[in-house]
Amino acid sequence: PESPPPPYSRLSPNDEQKPLDLSDSTLSYTETEATNSPNVTPGDFSDASMSPDAVKRSHWCNVAYWEHRTRVGRLYTVYEQSVSIFYDLPQGNGFCLGQLNLDNRSETVRRTRSKIGYGILLSKEPDGVWAYNRSEHPIFVNSPTLDIPNCRTLIVRKVMPGYSIKVFDYEKSCLLQHTAELDYADGPYDPNSVRISFAKGWGPCYSRQFITSCPCWLEILLSNNR
Repeated sequence: PESPPPPYSRLSPNDEQKPLDLSDSTLSYTETEATNSPNVTPGDFSDASMSPDAVKRSHWCNVAYWEHRTRVGRLYTVYEQSVSIFYDLPQGNGFCLGQLNLDNRSETVRRTRSKIGYGILLSKEPDGVWAYNRSEHPIFVNSPTLDIPNCRTLIVRKVMPGYSIKVFDYEKSCLLQHTAELDYADGPYDPNSVRISFAKGWGPCYSRQFITSCPCWLEILLSNNR
């Protein structure tokens, strides 16, 4: 393969979640990384999706950032195999949420934004898409391939700091799309999306029933062209 799989261990409290090895150089934000990048000058923020090599390839997902019911900023298009989504760092490539401005933010949103920190790393692998929690607070994830088949109860997975989870399974997705018309005909259904909330959970086990009640969350819109 062109690149090794992202670093995770088989030993984990939960088989679905793997601990992240933060010592891996590909996950570190360093001045060396920023300086050596042909499109980045030291201390500058770089949009990895706009690099010349990336433009030649088709994108595999778009990322939307939301605060409650309001989408903030533009869609971030991802061409590289992995992308970091973080709050505010002076160097490194990825989607910097701290640079997205919005007037009249609530205090709840401000507090939650301060907890994003190093955020997450999304990685596209042969078996699916993995999300690695690099922040110091849990993230909460829902996607069609994490739900239990034929179950009407929303499944939201809690991922602790330093752990990862396969947020989207390509094989399961193919099976779900074959049965989508039968099982999900009574409501809207997007078979290629993932929702991730920072620090705050939602669903049957939480006071927030809908993700639009979460202060800071992401919508990962996956491309069908894998």
